[in-house]
Amino acid sequence: MAGFWVLLLGVAVMSLLPGQYLPPQTVNIWDKAQHAGAFAALGTWGLCVYPRHPGRVLIGLLAFGGAIELAQAATWWRDGDWHDWLADAVGLAAGAALAMLPWRRLA
Repeated sequence: MAGFWVLLLGVAVMSLLPGQYLPPQTVNIWDKAQHAGAFAALGTWGLCVYPRHPGRVLIGLLAFGGAIELAQAATWWRDGDWHDWLADAVGLAAGAALAMLPWRRLA
């Protein structure tokens, strides 16, 4: 359970760091892939850790993604972008699908 919260904190920190502390982007699509990947991991892990509260987990993570974009828009070193929030939602959908796979129940 602690791992999920550490991952959540890590996503928040990486999302709010000034751009010069992050790896350079080679193409713009890479940013959206990073968002989707991070939220797929958060969604999968969150649903595995809190299986009795899937709605709360997914809505909470979607709100978390929106809060990150609002926080980025409030800084002078980052830009909030609703396309990033959409990429977060796509990642959450992928994470939810991954968490529901039958092989997960074997662990």
